[in-house]
Amino acid sequence: MKDFIKILITNLQNVVKQVPLIQTPQQSAAAQGAVQMRIKSSQSSGDRLSQSKSMVLQDSDLPQKPLSRHRRNQSQHGVVLSVATAFEPLVDLKGEHLNVAKISDNGKKQRKNWTSMWTVLTTDELLLYKDKQETGVKPGGKTDVVQLCGAVIEWAAEKSSKKNVFQITTNTGSEYLIQADSFPTASKWHEAIRKTVDSSTREGRGFALRRSNSSELLSRHSSLPGHGSVSPNMKQRNPVHRRSINVFGGSKLKHSASDSADKNGVKNRLKKFIIRRPSMKTLQEKGLIKDRVFGCHLLTLCDREGTTIPKFVRTCLEAVEKRGLDADGIYRVSGNLATIQKLRFIVDQEEELDLDHNQWEDVHVITGALKMFFRELPEPLFPFRFFQQFVEAVKIKETKQKTQAVKKLIHQLPKPNHDTMKLLFSHLQKVLAFSRKNLMSTQGIGIVFGPTLMWPELDAGNMAVNMVYQNQIVEFILIESREIFDLGRM
Repeated sequence: MKDFIKILITNLQNVVKQVPLIQTPQQSAAAQGAVQMRIKSSQSSGDRLSQSKSMVLQDSDLPQKPLSRHRRNQSQHGVVLSVATAFEPLVDLKGEHLNVAKISDNGKKQRKNWTSMWTVLTTDELLLYKDKQETGVKPGGKTDVVQLCGAVIEWAAEKSSKKNVFQITTNTGSEYLIQADSFPTASKWHEAIRKTVDSSTREGRGFALRRSNSSELLSRHSSLPGHGSVSPNMKQRNPVHRRSINVFGGSKLKHSASDSADKNGVKNRLKKFIIRRPSMKTLQEKGLIKDRVFGCHLLTLCDREGTTIPKFVRTCLEAVEKRGLDADGIYRVSGNLATIQKLRFIVDQEEELDLDHNQWEDVHVITGALKMFFRELPEPLFPFRFFQQFVEAVKIKETKQKTQAVKKLIHQLPKPNHDTMKLLFSHLQKVLAFSRKNLMSTQGIGIVFGPTLMWPELDAGNMAVNMVYQNQIVEFILIESREIFDLGRM
């Protein structure tokens, strides 16, 4: 019996040794602290690991798993949390009006036109709306979308006279100028867009370097972060794209090298063309340049026509006299300028002119064309070298002496000038005979034909004084035309 009791006590002691002791509250807290230290250390190592990652995980993409107290599971979960925290998308800037000007569209320059736009910044785009209400209507209401992935942003004070201007150049060659009235606002947007550009370019969200019309754009993008760190596998996948960039860069170098040679070639070709160009006489002989009537020197025109009076002048005077000299203001009233120019064109083209046609039925068109002919002479009917002599002659007070002085000067004129002048003043004498009907007096004819038939070569003197003498000379010749031109003997 005693032996049985000893064996029972020994077995009970063994059972008590195998049962774990109950922990006190202090011991339990210490144990939990040790566990938390291990979890924090695993999270800190996960943070260090997350800084070397190159990925962005959205909140919806994170695996929803319950926390595990196992050390290995706790470490992995810390990595996932730290990565999501480090690369959380930037906070969007919304609800602000900025001045925007698009100066280039895919490399093509555009006219700078500032417009106030409702601007919204997202994770990789800058949305520009014409009005604030468009943002809530529909996605298609966006006026413009600026892709920030692979873009370049920089201050651009020299691009505009406005203050606080910065420029955004996209990877496709489009250029935008952004401006705000206050510097803090502009600086805030510049910094936010810059961070968005860096973040989106580093992560390569949809970034693909494209060949644009600007070679400078390609070289600037080549230095962007993330562009030079493309994996070898990616380079092997896009050999055509890489080759197009190299060819484009090579053409740029060839173009700059041949710039000076092209300029010299253009200069040489222009020089040879100027030396070899045909003379005016040769062009006239070939019929490429026709001799004009309006604006042609009187001596040249008469020599070409083989007369001492231009045919156009004689034709106009005969047509006016045929129509009748009793038209009101026959030389004072202006004709339709478009019809006069049409008549001039026909005469200059040496086409057959029929002033009896009904399109020239207005006599003021014919008289207007005649006055235009005299006004457009390179040297007036009274030649330049005789201007001052006629002025001095008309200043003579004694009428007979004045008449002889003017007559002497007129007879010294070249034959075409003298004969044309004689025919014209003979016609004006006939006009003056109908002065009661046409209301054209000697003074009125002098005012109309004074500046038309004579003017100084250089307007060095007083223009008003010269005009007075011009009118007086024509008026005096008209009054004394029978004596000066011997019209009574005709």
